[in-house]
Formats: sequence, structure tokens, C-alpha cells
Amino acid sequence: MGAAIRPFLKWPGGKHRLVPRILKLLRPGRRLVEPFVGSGALFLSARYPHNLLADSNADLINLYRQLRDEGEPFVAYCRTFFDPAYNRAECYYAFRALFNTTADARLKSALFVYLNRHCYNGLCRYNASGAFNTPFGRYRAPAFPDKEMRHFYRRLHDTEIECADFRETMAAAIEGDTVYCDPPYTPLSATARFTDFAAGGFGWELQQELAGQARQLAQRGIQVVISNHDTPEIRSLYREAAISSFPVRRLISRDADNRNAVDEILAVFG
Repeated sequence: MGAAIRPFLKWPGGKHRLVPRILKLLRPGRRLVEPFVGSGALFLSARYPHNLLADSNADLINLYRQLRDEGEPFVAYCRTFFDPAYNRAECYYAFRALFNTTADARLKSALFVYLNRHCYNGLCRYNASGAFNTPFGRYRAPAFPDKEMRHFYRRLHDTEIECADFRETMAAAIEGDTVYCDPPYTPLSATARFTDFAAGGFGWELQQELAGQARQLAQRGIQVVISNHDTPEIRSLYREAAISSFPVRRLISRDADNRNAVDEILAVFG
């Protein structure tokens, strides 16, 4: 298992900085299973013979499939959207509207990369109708992640990529797999909700179902590691796991002075 490699997508709660800490907890095995793959930070640095990357966000999964299946020509196509002339609010909102209406899978995937790099803090947010609605980020010169995207492509060789609910993905785990779950975190307060990465959110009942699935897999000898906020409710939910806690600096706020450290946990089942 190697050192942390940076993903090509910006992702709130992404695990790039925590990869070394997570890798130390993972049991060697034949396959890494990620039911909430997000930006794929762990996948990029872990070295398992096989990988199953899954997420309920169809736009994210379609992007990864497009990159895996087309490779360098798709990277070059995505680069065309990073013309400085497109780094304007009117262009951003026109591309966002096109993203929400086009049926062209290749175009939609390329626009996903553009929106991710030009929107506010890389926040992948959808409204109740399932339309991407993150506002323009107003960055001086968003850089195209050429090197990172090409590296991700090379790592996708022979990787399973599924658009699936976490329950389906975890049900597919078998002996020899190691499962890492990075779900939308339980909020620290009623107003701190950054859980709408896919339309529908991720409420407490789903947090409970995830913990239940982890316990079931652990009973079958399959290790499950879960990240989340360190709250009394989460500690109670993960009481059968080995828990480690640590501070993490939050990057979702525009105001650097308000990007305070919060406590997160890694819970190891099995």
C-alpha cells in the first residue's frame, strides 16, 4: 500500500489527508469494497488486487465509467471546458443548466468535472428534483486536473464500478474483502447539513442500517471500517467496533478563520 495520491475531484469530506491513517487499519485482502467511493482518495492509494467502487450518485459513477472506458481522449475532451473564457458566472450557470438537461452521457460527465472545479468548494449538491444546484465558486483560475485524472484512469483498469445503494454493495461483499465506508456524516448540529451529495440525503435511519450491515459482515469475518463525526450518538451506534478519534480541519467554509477542527472517528468492525 502506497502513499496518498490526490484525487482529480474536489469533494467535501474527502479523505486525501486521512488516507495514511485509514490504510493502517485496513486488513489485507483480495478486494477493496467502497460503497461510498466519492472522490476515490482511498482507492487511489490502497493496493488491493481487485476493487469494487460504488456510489448512489449516478453522475459520479457515470463519470468514472466514461473515464475508464475512454481514457485519454475523454481527458482531452474534459480539458476543453477549462478555457478561461468559461470561468464566468453566466457560462457556469449555462453549463449547469445543460448538465441538468442533457441526455449525452459523455457531455454530462465532462460537465461534471467542469462544475466540480468551478462551483463553490466542490460541493456536489442536488435539489429535491435531483438537479445539481451548487452556485458558482468565483475562483480566479480553476486548474484542470490533468495529471490526477490520468492517474485515476490508470488505476481504474479492471475495476468494478457500480451505481448502487450501500446496502446492495455491502450485501455483495464476500470473504477476503475489506470494506471501507465513508457515508455522509451525521450532522454536528441541526443546521450543519452537508449530506445531500445525492438527492434524498442520508438520515439517521440510514446511519443505523449502515451500522447494522457492518455488524453482519463482521460476523461473517469481513472487516468493515467506517468514518463519521465523533458524536455521542455515533459512538453508541458503533459501540461494538474499535474506535479511534482525531481532530480534522473542516474546509467547507469560505472563511478560513471559521474552518475549525472537529473530531472524527474511524470505527473498525471485525
